[in-house]
Parts: sequence; C-alpha cells; structure tokens
Amino acid sequence: MLAKKVINRISSLSFHSPWFIIIVFSVLGFIGIINHSMWRDELNPWLIVRDSESFGDLIANIRYEGHPVLWYFSLVFLRNIADNPLMMQVFHLTIAIFSVSIFCLYSPFNYQQKFLFTFGYFPFYEYLLISRNYAFSMLFIFAFCAVFSSRKITYIYLAVLLGLLANSSAYALFVSFSLSLTLLAEFCFDSEHRQQYFSQTQKYDLFLSVGVIIFSFLLSIYIITPPVDSYLHGGLDDGWLIKLDIRHFLRSMGRLFGSYFLILPKQKWLDLSICAGIALFMFFLTVIKLAKKPFSVFLYIVGNCVILAFTYLRFFGVPRHFGHFYLILIASLWLGSQYQESSFLINKFHIKEKLFTLVQKRYHIAFMLILYAHLFGGLYGFTRDLFIPFSASHETANYIQKTQLKQEFIVASRDANMAALSGYLNRKFYYPELKKMGSFTLFKQGRIPVEQAEILEQIYSLFKSEVATKRILLILNKELKLTHNNLKISPIKNFDRAWIDSERYYLYWVYEGSSQ
Repeated sequence: MLAKKVINRISSLSFHSPWFIIIVFSVLGFIGIINHSMWRDELNPWLIVRDSESFGDLIANIRYEGHPVLWYFSLVFLRNIADNPLMMQVFHLTIAIFSVSIFCLYSPFNYQQKFLFTFGYFPFYEYLLISRNYAFSMLFIFAFCAVFSSRKITYIYLAVLLGLLANSSAYALFVSFSLSLTLLAEFCFDSEHRQQYFSQTQKYDLFLSVGVIIFSFLLSIYIITPPVDSYLHGGLDDGWLIKLDIRHFLRSMGRLFGSYFLILPKQKWLDLSICAGIALFMFFLTVIKLAKKPFSVFLYIVGNCVILAFTYLRFFGVPRHFGHFYLILIASLWLGSQYQESSFLINKFHIKEKLFTLVQKRYHIAFMLILYAHLFGGLYGFTRDLFIPFSASHETANYIQKTQLKQEFIVASRDANMAALSGYLNRKFYYPELKKMGSFTLFKQGRIPVEQAEILEQIYSLFKSEVATKRILLILNKELKLTHNNLKISPIKNFDRAWIDSERYYLYWVYEGSSQ
C-alpha cells in the first residue's frame, strides 16, 4: 500500500515541479552510485579512517592528504554504523540529493535552468558518482545562499556553514574565505543593514560568529599544511611559481574556461589565447550583469581571483578542483537576487545604461550556453560510467572473493593504486614500497617507489624468510614484463577494462623455485 501511494504521488507531480527534478536525480543517482567502481582517491580516506590506530594517529595521517577533517570525521561516523565502503557512497549520494534539493527549491533560477544545472557535469557526475569531500562544497554553498537572509537577525547560521565549508577542502576554504569577505564588506559599507542587524540581534552574536569563522579557518589551514616529511605535499609537489609566465597564466585562465565549458585548451598559444579571451569575456560580462548588485560583484571578483591566484602560483588542478569557479558563478548570481539594486558601480565606473541593459538582455544566452555544455558533459560522464568502469577495482575484488583468493598472502604494487582493492576486500596487503603490510598510502619518508625487479626480489626474500611458505598472489597495476631466476610466475587473470588506466589489475601466482 505504501509503495502504491508513493507511485501515485510521484505520477501526480507536474513535470514542471522542482520535486520532479529532485526525484529523477535521486533515482538516477542511486542507479549510478551502485554501479560506480570506486578508485584510490575515494577509498584511501576510508582506509585511513579504518586502519589508523588512534585519534591522534588519524589526525597525523589526514595531514598528509592535503584535505581538512570534515570528510574523514564523517567517515568515522559512517564506519561505526557499518564497516562497508558502500556506506560512504550512500552518504555521498545523500549529500548530492540535499544539494540539488536546496538548489531546486530555493534558488532564483527558472525551471529550465534548474533542470540543466542539476543534470550538468558537476552535480550529476563529478560531485555525485565520485565519493570525495568536494560534494560538501555544493551542499554548504547552496545552504549558505538559501539562508542568506538570516544575516539580518543573526550571523550564526552563516558562520557555521562557512566553518563547515572551510573544513571541506582547500578549494572550499577559498570559497568560504570569499564569502566571509563579502559579508564583511557588506557589514562595513552598508550602514542600513548594520543598523537593522544591531537593532534585532543579541550582543554576543557578532563576536560568536566571528569566532566560529576564525577558528574554522585556523583549523582548516593547520590540517591542510603538510608535515615536513611529506614529499608530495598533499598532491602539490610542483612548488610555488613566483615569476611572471604568460603561457602559465593563460593555462590558468584555461581552468576558468574549462569550468564553464568543460574544455581544457592545449599547449598551443592560439588555443590558450582564444580560451583565455572567452573566459575573460564571460568574466566581464558577469561583472556587468551584476553591476547593480555591488556585493555580488565583490564576491564574484574575489572568489575568482583567489582561486585563479592559487591555480597560477601553485596547482592547475583537475575538474573537481576548478569546478569551484563554476560554483562561484552560481553563488554570485543567486545572491545577486537577494540584494537591492544600487547605482554605485554604474556611476563609479561610468558604465553606460545602454551597455548594462544590453548585457541584461543577452547574458541569458551566454549563461544558457554554459548550462547546456554542462548538461552534455554530465550526461556523457554519467552514461560512460555505467558502461565503462571508472576503475577495475570492483571487478577484480569480486573475482578474488569468488575464487576464494582473499585469504592468500598478497603482494600488491603500486601501493597507491591498490587502496581500492584493499577497501573492497577489507584487508591489508604486503606493499613493496613500504616493505610491510599496509592499506592506505601516505606520501612521506619511508615510502620508496619500486620497479618490477625490486618487487620480485622482495617476493623472493619473503619466501626465504618463511613469511610466505607455499605461494604468493601478486597483484600489479601494470603488466609484468620481467622474470626471476628463483621464482616461478604464472599469470592468473587480467582486469584491464577501466577508464583510469592506472587502475587496471594483473594477477599472478608466484612460487619459489627456478623459472627454468
């Protein structure tokens, strides 16, 4: 009876109801998430939570990751419910559904724009299927925009959301910082808002809110600052660029272009220049569009400049990172609808009324082009994941379990690419990079990259030391090209159907004895 009532309720929904978008997104998201094969970046945090020996050890391990604590603390809670990484996927799906629900129910965009955004690349693929901490960015940014009007009475709600956002990821910290500066700018320069706030709030509200934000920022910065013995520096091993490099700047601008149109320009000057030019055109078009909403302009400029500066000085990033340019755009347009119009910027920079009116009319076309580009990207990414596994980890783990190989002594390399298998099988492997049993990977002193010859030599030593007495199951993420005079090696099965080429797996039996 309950199922029948639910079906009848859904069938009675209008196709133009935001709930229709939410329900379709939820159903497709569930199908996608249970089909998705997780990879190392998804399961390495799960393993850190699972195998850290104490709370202090957990914090120490997180600091090598280059991410704040919120995602890891969430995984601690989930693991107490069920020691199965499927819980992480369900939780991630829930985050995505809540994010989209807030957007569809409370954002000022029209129905078509809500539909296109929801099934776009970032909500429908990058921040839905791939279970990472970046999905928190959507949730907390949209929640911030939805309760933005509460600042007239209290800043506590916004402060808590900014604190959570700051402890989601490094890029979320940049967005949180930009939103905080926007609140500060409004508080300092909008006397009417300031008077309204003080007339309705408690005296401690401002100090408590500022305290929450400052504490959250300091905690995030402390955690994401890598320890001295980290040699990957949380994935930022290229150092800082402190000189002027035009090509490098154009490549950085290409990330802004990529966040809008999902295309990354090549290394050629012509490609870089055209894409940077289009990105700058969209940037200034948006500024003019928001010109009568000065604080939205402030957020848009500061948010983009902060992320662009990090992109140029430190790390180009990949879509999940520079997708925050896109979220800044959405947040700026959203908050723009909540501010009263002001002619301050129009008069200050002598923007002609004709130009402003023209942009107001034509901006819709540019914005719709971005949304359609994201729709195609989202449908492509989601569909591809249904038919081509993101990683071969799930298929490999299923084979190992079905053939009862899970209890064998397993040597696995490269360790960083074996986190997915360790997570799915819920056990540790012997890692040649560490010369001991392990599960997650931390790029710090003590871990030494190894070649296949060294792997085979360590296996031979394991037989000699009687750690393994009969046979060893060897799992590699690259096909074995060598032999060893004192080992017999027999191929078992290859799992090379995966979108990520570094997570294709090759299984071998290794026995002690002459290979002749």
